[in-house]
Amino acid sequence: MTPDEKAEIALINLIDKGAVSFEGLDENGEPMYRFTEKLQEVAPELYRIHIQMLNTEIMALWEKGFIEMDLFDPNPTIKLSKKAFGVDAAIELNDTLLNFLNEIKRIYRERP
Repeated sequence: MTPDEKAEIALINLIDKGAVSFEGLDENGEPMYRFTEKLQEVAPELYRIHIQMLNTEIMALWEKGFIEMDLFDPNPTIKLSKKAFGVDAAIELNDTLLNFLNEIKRIYRERP
């Protein structure tokens, strides 16, 4: 079995258990998935890694001035800075951080 086949089986398993939900297609027609709250119960190690990655990316965007937040708040709210909407993002950020910033923007656009 190839690594891609193993990953697909793992994804289907997480979807079947309710730990992942299909969210639609991105602008390139690629499927988008979201971890649900059930991930922590179904796959605690994956959940831990996911949270750690999110925290690392959020901190990197904050350090570079693309988002604003109060680190002393027990449940800080992330706000997009003016810099997040400028051309600096495409120049200054690597692909991972740029994709993460674009995902934050998408979430903000879709919020009621």
